[in-house]
Amino acid sequence: MRSLLPRLTLAASLLALAACAAPPPAGDQEAQQEYQQNNDPWEPTNRVFYAINDGLDTYILRPVAVGYRTVVPGRARDSIHNLLANISSPVVFSNDVLQAKPRRAGDTMMRFLINSTAGVGGLFDVASSLGYPQHDSDFGITMALWGVGEGPFLFLPVLGPSNPRDVTGFGVDIALDPLTWASFPGSATLGYARYGLSAVDQRERLLDQVDQIKRSALDPYATFRSLYRQNRASVIEQTRDDNQATVPAWFNR
Repeated sequence: MRSLLPRLTLAASLLALAACAAPPPAGDQEAQQEYQQNNDPWEPTNRVFYAINDGLDTYILRPVAVGYRTVVPGRARDSIHNLLANISSPVVFSNDVLQAKPRRAGDTMMRFLINSTAGVGGLFDVASSLGYPQHDSDFGITMALWGVGEGPFLFLPVLGPSNPRDVTGFGVDIALDPLTWASFPGSATLGYARYGLSAVDQRERLLDQVDQIKRSALDPYATFRSLYRQNRASVIEQTRDDNQATVPAWFNR
């Protein structure tokens, strides 16, 4: 998986260059405005990849996620999610540091130490109750804070909705992950299991929302494109505005 995803991303980018959506006539201002707002010059190729991903989701990933929700109790699913989040702590910490966010970096480090011990390897989120809230971070967000633009919209095989900045960030996050470089008996199997379980965990958490969009949206592709951008913009702004003091709020209580 770690070697396959970058190759798929490169292949998708090359294919996207071969099928671009023709811009509307210069005189059609409304169409020009919509074209620029969508920022989706590779829409024909993106829609092909969306259809492929939708097929994979319909016949493979969604049934697996439904079965996972049916068989595994809610508390157990939460513990698995906590474990996966704890494993990703080194990547989150690295990005916190690169973003010059010392309080967030401290929270991430403390969360990892507390949940890896008192939380039984990360199965239980003890750190949140002690004043260290969870947050997500990745190199795509880091580049956004550095002023790197997102670029045109992409819908990639396996990865789904993205953009050049986030695709690059995804590759850097893989390089930052200690498990990428770990070499011990069973490390490859552990890596595959982690990525597979992460995909199922994420898909299960989005079951209801995705089903609702597919049932009600006139154009699910456009809806997913819009929601992805809105969500990323919101996360980036939250990260940019999170400039808490280094000392935790509860310290002086």
